[in-house]
Amino acid sequence: MTLTRFVSKNAFRNKRRSILTILSIGGSLLLLTFLITIWRSFYDSKPSEESAQRLIVRHKVSLVFNLPSYYRQKIHALPHVKEVVNQQWFGGQYMDDKPEHYFAQFGTDPQELLKVYPEFKLPADQLEAWQHDRAGAIVDVGLANKFHWKVGDRLNITGKIFPVNLELTIRGIFTPPDPTQSIYFNKDYINEGFPRLKGWEGFFGVLADSPDAVPRVAEAVDEEFRNADRPTKTESEHAFQLGFIGMLGNIKAFIMSICLAVVFTILLVSANTMAMSIRERTREVAVLKTLGFTRNSILGLFVGEAVSLALVGGLIGSLLCYFVVKAMASQGGMFTGMEVTPITIAAALVIAVVVGFASSFVPSYHAAKVNIVDGLRHIG
Repeated sequence: MTLTRFVSKNAFRNKRRSILTILSIGGSLLLLTFLITIWRSFYDSKPSEESAQRLIVRHKVSLVFNLPSYYRQKIHALPHVKEVVNQQWFGGQYMDDKPEHYFAQFGTDPQELLKVYPEFKLPADQLEAWQHDRAGAIVDVGLANKFHWKVGDRLNITGKIFPVNLELTIRGIFTPPDPTQSIYFNKDYINEGFPRLKGWEGFFGVLADSPDAVPRVAEAVDEEFRNADRPTKTESEHAFQLGFIGMLGNIKAFIMSICLAVVFTILLVSANTMAMSIRERTREVAVLKTLGFTRNSILGLFVGEAVSLALVGGLIGSLLCYFVVKAMASQGGMFTGMEVTPITIAAALVIAVVVGFASSFVPSYHAAKVNIVDGLRHIG
C-alpha cells in the first residue's frame, strides 16, 4: 500500500463524517468563490480598448440633477474630444416589476450614439431605419434572445420616473463586445411627452481621441463648467460604473468581511473533524510507530488527510459556483457578463488547501508526539 493510498483510505474511513465535512467545506467554498467572482468583476476587470477612451460627464452633485443640452457643443469644442452624445436614463417598467424583466433604457441621439460606441455592431440598414423613426429603438442582442424579440416588434414600456409611456418599435438589434442589457431610443420621444425635460440631458458620453488623453479631457471639461450653475464631474466609463456600485455602500469592506467569516467557518469545521478523527486513532498512532513510522511521516499522513478532504470540498464548491454564476449571468441584471475564471477557482482551491493544513497541523503534531506505551494504553 502506498502512502497516497493510505491517506485516501483513512480520509474516508468514517464515510458519513467525511461526506458531511466535504459538503460543509464545499458550501462554504461555493460562497467564497462567488464573492471572489463579484470582487473581480467589479474591481479587477479591465476596460475594453474602446471603453478606455470614453468618459462620462454628469452633474457634480448627483445623477439626479440634469445638465443643460448646450453643454454638448462646448464639450465637443474642447481639445482631444472626438465625439459627444447625450443620454438620459428612463427607468421604465417592462411587463411587470419582476427582476428578470428589468433592463436599462436610455434616450439618446441616434445620429451620434454609434460614433461614441463604435464597438456596438449594428447592420447599416437597421441603423438607418432607427435614425428615421422617432419611435424606433435598438436593443441588445442578449435582450432580444431573452425575450424573443425581432426587428419590427412593438415594445411598450411604462414610465416610472417620467410621466411618459413608451410605445417603441424595434428597428435594430446591436451586438456589443460585452452584454449591456440595454435598449436605446430617440430622446426626442421623452421631450415630446414631457416638455419640461427639453433642453436638459441626464449625462454625456464623450469619446477622447486616445486613452492617454482621457485625464486631460476630464480635467478640461470640469474646468470649463467649474463656475457654471450646474458644475460637472467627468470620469472614465469604468469609474462611472464603479460609482453606481458605490451607491450601495462600502462593497469592498462588505465582501471582505464575509470572506473572512467564511474562511473562519471552514477552519472551524475542518479543525473539529480532524481533532475528532485523530483523537480516535491514538492507539493506531502507537502501532504505526512500532512499525517504524517517524513523527514527520505520521504528521504528514494526518495533514494529508485533512488537505485531501478540504481540496475535494473546495473543488466541488468552486465548480458548482461556476455553473451557478453562468446560469445567473444568462438571466441578465447586475450579473451580466460575470464569470468564474480559472484564476478564481485556483484561488479557492489554494484557500481550501491552506485551511486544511492550518486546521490539522496542531492536532496532528500533538498526535505524532504520543509515546508508544501511552498510545497503546489509551482507551478512547
